[in-house]
Amino acid sequence: MKRLSENEEAKKEFDIPPGITFYSSVISHAYYAIFYAVKALLLAKGIKTSSPEIHKKTYGAFKTEFVDTGILDVKLLKIYREMIVRADTLLEIFKEEKGKRGRFTYATIPQANINPAEESLKNARFFVANMGKVIDKDV
Repeated sequence: MKRLSENEEAKKEFDIPPGITFYSSVISHAYYAIFYAVKALLLAKGIKTSSPEIHKKTYGAFKTEFVDTGILDVKLLKIYREMIVRADTLLEIFKEEKGKRGRFTYATIPQANINPAEESLKNARFFVANMGKVIDKDV
């Protein structure tokens, strides 16, 4: 989505108007990559989280089982928390925009621009790679 946002030739190929970007979907997908990586880690240790409040429970279990115990660095918790805040902020923006226009689109939210998208992508790559290492060690 980030590459498509930056490639005007590809946009022409898919009939996407110039200036349309998908940076907010990059942020959303980066958050979910982190969330599901944590879910995988927890499941590898036999810990299940479920609705209601699955996101809150997953974050809490990650913090308690892996960060508070010193198994994982607090830097990973900080990344996870920042991504939660960013995703929540994005959700509020979407709700506000939907109310104003009566429709929903990832492409037209100006608040979700390239810088947060790039940072989110970088953080998700780092986070998921570390979760993979921990799972491979059979925690």
